[in-house]
Amino acid sequence: MQKRILGGHGLTVSAMGLGCMGMSWAYGPANPAESLKTLHRSLDLGINFWDTAEMYGPFANEELIGRALQGKSRQDIVIATKFAFKFNSQGERTGLDSSPAHIRQSIEGSLRRLKTDYIDLYYQHRLDPKTPIEDTVGALAELVKAGKVRHIGLSEVGPETIRRAHAVHPLSALQTEYSLWERGVEKAILPTLRELGIGFVAYSPMGRGFLTGGIKNLDALSASDGRRSHPRFQGENFDRNFKLVEAVRDIAAAHGATPAQIAIAWLLKKGENIVPIPGTKHVAYLEENAGAAHLDLPESAWANLEKTLASFHTAGLRFPEDGMKMISVE
Repeated sequence: MQKRILGGHGLTVSAMGLGCMGMSWAYGPANPAESLKTLHRSLDLGINFWDTAEMYGPFANEELIGRALQGKSRQDIVIATKFAFKFNSQGERTGLDSSPAHIRQSIEGSLRRLKTDYIDLYYQHRLDPKTPIEDTVGALAELVKAGKVRHIGLSEVGPETIRRAHAVHPLSALQTEYSLWERGVEKAILPTLRELGIGFVAYSPMGRGFLTGGIKNLDALSASDGRRSHPRFQGENFDRNFKLVEAVRDIAAAHGATPAQIAIAWLLKKGENIVPIPGTKHVAYLEENAGAAHLDLPESAWANLEKTLASFHTAGLRFPEDGMKMISVE
């Protein structure tokens, strides 16, 4: 697996990362044993960039990563995690808090669960409207100085916030959704990141699994799967969005690839500062995804895909209404 550099301070990661959220949260029942096999197999494949967050579970995903790290060479694995949410004693989210005091509390919890003494990349998960971004990044800078964090990043914020944050302490990465069916970052966010020398981590590169073509209807999802309430998976939206899946499937079939590989490879072609983090909890899907790094399609195939995208408009919001309220566009 080739390497890419996020930001201007030498954060070197595998060109493709591994999104770990679904191993513990949101996408149906957890399977810790299979998830651990998947994490360890990722290292065999050269995928050393693991993405987690305290919210995933909450806390269970960081604990899983902590178990996976045992017996492994820590310096060979790049761990990214996130803070921003408050939780009650039942583990329920109670709001956002990116105050310096809460950040100092959050980092200690993440370090303990991950069983490590530093975080390679520490993100603010969502913007806290009550705390100026300068105060948040100032607290993160203190963690860098203390050696508890190596690099810092933000998630789901717009150009103005990125600039304000980067002026306080250099950002290594911004993490936001980017895929064949979600290209909103192309207009203003990606140009801003390239101007400032900040890397981009693309989550949900396969549209939460939709773009793989494996989800033909909601019956394919377990009762506990959060995608059942996702707007893009609902009713007419599902049917309209599946037209993109069919187009990608046709291109994949013509070139001996899978739709998932097409979706990931498309992102890898978008720039050396972009690192997709497809998520899975199954070894077989991980190995399939890793094949995207070596996919060699003729330019005519990519041109055909771009022509399809130019006439396609994704149906439905990115998140349910509550989730959309936490996305900052400024």
